[in-house]
Amino acid sequence: MTGLKWSRRTTDKIANLLGLYGFAVSPNTVARLLHEMDYSLRVNQKKLATDSSPDRNLQFDYIADLRERFRHRRLPIISVDTKKRELVGNFKNSGTRWDRQPWPVHDHDFGSDSIGVAIPYGIYQPLTNRGSVIVGVSHDTSAFAAHAIAHWWQREGLRQYAYSRQLLILADTGGSNRCRRRAWKTELQSQLADCFHLTVTVAHYPTGASKWNPIEHRLFSQISKNWAGEPLDSYQKILNFIRTTSTKTGLAVSAYLDRRHYPTGTEPTPEQLRRLKLEPHDTLPRWNYTIRPNL
Repeated sequence: MTGLKWSRRTTDKIANLLGLYGFAVSPNTVARLLHEMDYSLRVNQKKLATDSSPDRNLQFDYIADLRERFRHRRLPIISVDTKKRELVGNFKNSGTRWDRQPWPVHDHDFGSDSIGVAIPYGIYQPLTNRGSVIVGVSHDTSAFAAHAIAHWWQREGLRQYAYSRQLLILADTGGSNRCRRRAWKTELQSQLADCFHLTVTVAHYPTGASKWNPIEHRLFSQISKNWAGEPLDSYQKILNFIRTTSTKTGLAVSAYLDRRHYPTGTEPTPEQLRRLKLEPHDTLPRWNYTIRPNL
């Protein structure tokens, strides 16, 4: 044997094959011997980073420095991202739950069988362990992302940080808030900086490093656990599951529904680009920049 020949066979098949070689053993014995040799059924693990950018560690250090400066001055810090798009309807949702019998759902995830789509855009505050999720029903665009942050600031941020005129946003490099998208920056300018007279600093995590964005493991993973095994068959049910998400460390989450339509494929107008007051940082300017309000 090469060492790989039987690696994907069941213990029953291995026992039968060993019998052909004159070794009479049961499947249980095969399993016991494999465990004694430190063998077990294993899955692939995503551990090898393919991004060899020399700026990766520098960006992490710079984000840590920014966070410490804002924390020391008691200024708001938020981590943002879009959670996986969900079909709203009687569809299978991964996970298990206690019940007397399985819950029947559609055998295929056809959009025609759905009520609509749910696009959760999250805002998480690492310093206070609070989250807010705006559930969109249209498309995950930069306008939607910026509106979600502006909605959070108007409903919650202004109360918590009444005297603050600065905001730090931690985001991935992809999606509706990706660093190379001009619409993301112009929408932050119009909907957040100009509207609320805020100086907005944005720092993007390096490509392939989204798992270090705090919102991923501090908010989104907890929401997924809370609604695991539950068909998301209405918008109200989705909002209720998000609002009842909590942890032993005191996580509290609010949720709102955004029924606006956000068209795709739109580009900033010349006027929007002219009004953009973008100041790239000296350190890795493609990932770090500040947007100041037009006074």
